[in-house]
Amino acid sequence: MDNFDPRLGREGMSEGAIRLPKERMALLFAVMLVTAAGNTAMQSVMPSIGTRLGIADVWVSLAYSWSALLWVIMAPYWARRSDRRGRKAMMALGVIGFISSFALCGAILHFGLDGRFGASLTMILFAIARSLYGGFGSAAPPAVQAYVASRTGRAERTKALSLVASSFGLGTVLGPALAPLLILPGLGLVGPFAMFALFGVIVLVLLRTQLPDDDPRFAARGEVMSAPFSASSNPRMVEDHPDGSPDELPEAEPQHQVIDRLRWTDRRLRAWLAAGLVGGHAQAMLLGVIGFLLLDRLGLRGDPDAGAGPVGLVLMCGAVATLLAQWGLIPMLGLGPRTSTLWGMSLAAAGIVPVAMGRDLHTIAVGFAIASMGFGLFRPGFTSGASLAVSPAEQGQSAGIVASVNGAAYIAAPAIGVWLYNHSQWLAWGVMEVLALGVVLLCLVAMKRDPA
Repeated sequence: MDNFDPRLGREGMSEGAIRLPKERMALLFAVMLVTAAGNTAMQSVMPSIGTRLGIADVWVSLAYSWSALLWVIMAPYWARRSDRRGRKAMMALGVIGFISSFALCGAILHFGLDGRFGASLTMILFAIARSLYGGFGSAAPPAVQAYVASRTGRAERTKALSLVASSFGLGTVLGPALAPLLILPGLGLVGPFAMFALFGVIVLVLLRTQLPDDDPRFAARGEVMSAPFSASSNPRMVEDHPDGSPDELPEAEPQHQVIDRLRWTDRRLRAWLAAGLVGGHAQAMLLGVIGFLLLDRLGLRGDPDAGAGPVGLVLMCGAVATLLAQWGLIPMLGLGPRTSTLWGMSLAAAGIVPVAMGRDLHTIAVGFAIASMGFGLFRPGFTSGASLAVSPAEQGQSAGIVASVNGAAYIAAPAIGVWLYNHSQWLAWGVMEVLALGVVLLCLVAMKRDPA
């Protein structure tokens, strides 16, 4: 259970001592892990699938754009809904969206590669099926983040959110590592889609059966914030010391305090959101380009099926570097949000250079790892900075806005990066460098130093 001292009682617990039970943290970790692994496994095979279908690189990247746009629109909605319906319900909805999207995408690509669908129709249907992840899968991350933020003290929040973010890092290791192994007889390049849909089903069953309910029956400790949609709504404030045990809470009593809608232009969040949006675009462009870059630099356009291995290897190198940053550097050095964001984007800018100039797998992998370590510092820094900038009652809204910022970077940036790469490689690398260095400048002039 949580850290509870019977001599002090729950009200006597220091805020920094509040932690989630390990078994619950592991389940939340699994929710994020499977979705991340599935998406990076998809990234490993999609350049090869696009080449097999004869689709231009930019159209493969654009197939993700509709899903990303839906993510931006729907994430705040699901975050607010989780404050009324409970985090568990929204996590389950997100996992169902992931399962449905991957199952349909795999089936569509299978028929397209078999020649039953034309190439253009295949990508259109793929984009539509992919939108299920943006529309419904976006319910899970803000719910997980809000669940964690509402059940940890301020002193523990950066570490806890870093651990949640690192589940994506571990997923990016497992996804590319498993993708070549999941190219199964009879399924071929769509094998990863089928298998990760199955993994999602397993996580959904565990989530439904193992995570306690936290719906509005329970007192306000089970919630992060309230977002009233009408005068008759029953908003409730989060308590200062959430204990992480919504299954043990008493029935909620009606309260009448209304929380204002948190806006993107809120001065407390402005610098953090700008950093997240600009830095996210740099990362999205690099991720959009890297698979096609490897096919070109390694001469694999004529044998696209062989591309999944090198692409997966480079993505794994980046993922390991991300884990090193989030599991090692941040807790070991005690990095605060501003410091983590500043040094993270500085490293990212440095790592883009060898990726741009490298002509062999080793150089590109090293450069991508350096850049990924930087992004691994940047993301939890930006996320925890936005969380710590607002009150406990606004955590759900902040989580939804952060999820939208993360999704916004993937609406057009990957396709723009691929388009620039196909027209002028050096222009693409130059834009990525400008974006990364822009975040560094923003940290220096617009963010206060982290408190000691």
